[in-house]
Amino acid sequence: MKKSNFIMLCIPFCSGILFNSCQSSSEKVENAENKLEKANENLLEAKQNLTDTRQDSIAEYQQFKKESEEKIMMHEKSIAEFKTRIATEKKENRAKYEKELSKLEQKNTDLKKKLADFKENGKDNWDKFKTEFLYDMDELGKSIKNLTVKNVK
Repeated sequence: MKKSNFIMLCIPFCSGILFNSCQSSSEKVENAENKLEKANENLLEAKQNLTDTRQDSIAEYQQFKKESEEKIMMHEKSIAEFKTRIATEKKENRAKYEKELSKLEQKNTDLKKKLADFKENGKDNWDKFKTEFLYDMDELGKSIKNLTVKNVK
């Protein structure tokens, strides 16, 4: 008898728990709508972050390009000034310097073309290009400086 009373009490209790834990279809729809709304908000935020990042990247590239073009023009000016200075040199020295200047002018032209032809294909490519370009630019600057210093001595 006690067992049957216990079972009779447990059945309604368990049924109540089951009914309370199950969601109605309207609650399920409401939860799905909330999740969709949050996902849309996250998507809009991600799109805005992407737009901001692209704009920053473009601005950084434009600034880098401007500074690099100025350095290239300074190299061209240094080469031109050195050409006028070596005009008074002996023929054999002048020929040697002109040959070196020709190489330096070609490197400068190559850097100018490399900068103009660069197309951004991601952050990794941009970082790699920037590192290599700055290295090449510094090496060219050192070569020009070393050539002009040798002549002055």
